[in-house]
Amino acid sequence: MTTLFISDLHLAASQPEIGEQFVELLNGEAREAEALYILGDLFDAWPGDDDPNPYYDEMKTALRKLVDAGVPVYFMHGNRDFMIGAVFAKETGVSILADPSVVGLYGRDVLLCHGDALCTDDAHYQQIRTMTRDPDWQAMMRKKSLPERIAIAAQARQESIEHGALISDEITDVSQDTVIATLREYGIDTLLHGHTHRPAVHDVDLGERTATRIVLGDWYEQGSVVRWDESGPRLETLPRK
Repeated sequence: MTTLFISDLHLAASQPEIGEQFVELLNGEAREAEALYILGDLFDAWPGDDDPNPYYDEMKTALRKLVDAGVPVYFMHGNRDFMIGAVFAKETGVSILADPSVVGLYGRDVLLCHGDALCTDDAHYQQIRTMTRDPDWQAMMRKKSLPERIAIAAQARQESIEHGALISDEITDVSQDTVIATLREYGIDTLLHGHTHRPAVHDVDLGERTATRIVLGDWYEQGSVVRWDESGPRLETLPRK
């Protein structure tokens, strides 16, 4: 059997074709998978589990059906949907993974993360990340009304776009030094993440050994998936019909 990994779908009602392809995956190939891992930014924004948006309900229902069919689904927070909480997990049946997490895959330990924590050259973003991942900050946000949270999310999205336009691609990408330090810290030879929207498989020179960094792509123009079985990982595209 095959284990599937995806990330950075950025689901939103304004881009229904992405959601349609996601649901197609859940109702098709994923039904035969050993497990599905979603490594963050499943949604373009998530103001809170109490949002009654019918589009979100459609996506949650599709996830619930996959879990009820016997396929474990694991979700890791991204920088867009870090407010997903226990209610979402209960409604969908997904298991929420810490970022980062080590999982065993066919005799190999693999380090999974969303990827944004690796982008340490972007000091401004890392300050925001530290703030938004703080449980006290999230508790404060949840006390605000839903319209307030939606407005804050929209403002944060616009500020992120403006910030990204002002800095180089090298700064928004992962720091090679941080990647090396992270792999050494965990003593692991394989790292799988998303976030950067730069799908590729990289060799990482650790001096005493060579590790592998696999990067998932986004779903704006086509899907991106890692299919992993006993023969190893394959980073592949999912053409949109």
